[in-house]
Amino acid sequence: MRILVLYGSQTGTAQDVAEQIWRESRQWGFHGPVLALEDYNIQQLVEERLVIFVVATTGDGMEPDNMKQAWRFLLKRSLPSHSLSGLQFACLGLGDSSYSKFNYAAKKLHKRLLNLGATSICPLGLCDDQHDYGHLGTSLTWTAELWKTLSNTLAVRKQKESIQVKRWNVRVLGQEPSLDDERLLWTQRQEAHVFKLAENTRTTAEDHFQDVRLLRLNRSTENPTWQPGDVLEVQPQNSSELVKDFFDLLKEHQLDFGAATVVEVSSAHEDLPLPLAYSKPLSLQQAAKYIWDLSARPRQRLLEVLAQNCDDEMEREKLLEFCSAEGLDDLISYVNRPRRMLLELLQDFRHAMAKLTISQLFEMMPIIQTRSFSIASDQSANTLDLLVAVVNYKTIMHTPRLGLCSNWLKDLEAGVELRAAIKPGTMTWPKEHQTPLIMIGPGTGIAPFRSIIQHRLHLQQLGHIVGSLVVFFGCRNQSKDYHFMEDFKAWQANNSVEVHVAFSRDQENKVYVQHLIKEHGSHLAQLIREQIAFIYVAGSSNNMPKAVREAFIEALDNDALYMEQLIKQRRYQEETWA
Repeated sequence: MRILVLYGSQTGTAQDVAEQIWRESRQWGFHGPVLALEDYNIQQLVEERLVIFVVATTGDGMEPDNMKQAWRFLLKRSLPSHSLSGLQFACLGLGDSSYSKFNYAAKKLHKRLLNLGATSICPLGLCDDQHDYGHLGTSLTWTAELWKTLSNTLAVRKQKESIQVKRWNVRVLGQEPSLDDERLLWTQRQEAHVFKLAENTRTTAEDHFQDVRLLRLNRSTENPTWQPGDVLEVQPQNSSELVKDFFDLLKEHQLDFGAATVVEVSSAHEDLPLPLAYSKPLSLQQAAKYIWDLSARPRQRLLEVLAQNCDDEMEREKLLEFCSAEGLDDLISYVNRPRRMLLELLQDFRHAMAKLTISQLFEMMPIIQTRSFSIASDQSANTLDLLVAVVNYKTIMHTPRLGLCSNWLKDLEAGVELRAAIKPGTMTWPKEHQTPLIMIGPGTGIAPFRSIIQHRLHLQQLGHIVGSLVVFFGCRNQSKDYHFMEDFKAWQANNSVEVHVAFSRDQENKVYVQHLIKEHGSHLAQLIREQIAFIYVAGSSNNMPKAVREAFIEALDNDALYMEQLIKQRRYQEETWA
């Protein structure tokens, strides 16, 4: 019996969950592919009878990039309301309840499928990254209920013998072909531009707890274009130290493959697309440097594969326990809380590691995902600028936890070439340049607003009439983490931008951007109600967005309904991150 598993994934987690459901479906006697929504001809959905959707939500309640085209098709008004009447489906959403538009993508998809006549075979599942178990807190029980429902309605039975379903066939090549590092610098589908790094400077004081970098990129001869609010998508690489540690581990266990081993990878299933990174022969050195995320948190699939050949009873039992619902507490304590890296786990399970095959290595290794950063300069500027906070923090683990992409960017030297793609951000600006903008961007959240401010001021220089620009920025200390200080001073000096800055630690009482919003509440209310100003918020998703929203509601005479109206009209937009 055919089952189709479709996913919309931004960071790889939804893909991981979808592939796990696909593997389990084989144990229940089903066949059929697991595909990203962009890899499936969505017009054929009318011919399907059973589809499982796994959909993440990204940005301000948006669908993932690899779902956008399919979603646009499903939204067509020309589609008859009964067009999917023959389809049974189940939908699992991955989201984060710290965002106001929690699991919006899955909720919208579920509702639209019902509107098109499809039948939901089980309740919409809403995974929450804030759960103690992360997405597993919902996905495991939801998937178990899915199989129970299908067992009752379709009379399918789970096979007693466990089936090992692999994705890739790996063949070691005896004769080494010519290998090309260049193609592995960018292995994504969308077009990449080549930039040259002109400057990589620290914007925070040396004694400040966080290293924040301003990267200025010179445009290449291709002369790529972008709009205010667009983001730059980059594909990071593992550090030389991490790669060395990985191959030292392989040598320690005397495995019959190493850095120089060259392989050819193919799909083990005709309907399973092969990642572009595996499209040509490559060495394990290349895979470890450019493709595998060695600093990732190990997921259950890795543990499951690692257990397959393990002949040590204690290690094998522990690995399989981590993969079960009963072992979730132990898994969270061992992996999530200390933020244990994949490489550290491999070092701990020595007997399992000693029996690892090259095929299993490719099966369990997660692929490096691209990261997106708000572009902090306008097209009219000489450079494309990024403001990047370097992730470096401590847990109970001996070594600090380092963010893969931010630390890779930090170490890039001026003159190096960088491949990256430009894509739209989640913010949409009013079409009329006369519309006032109110922008709240604490910390690195200021990046997209510097872009739109530069754009508006450039239009003004060209003779256009532009609306008022009001910006609220917040940081700890004026002397330590005042990003774009020279820009702020210039805007204030020529009265081109109304600037409000909160230095939270420079006085006895902490002052945040929400305090300044309340202080200027009547002025802001006049801009919002009378001049139809648009409001934008960017920055950390912790407490700031909620506090800022409440401050604006207070400024609007506690009219929460009016705030809801602003949000629905997209006059109040948030772009936040965890």
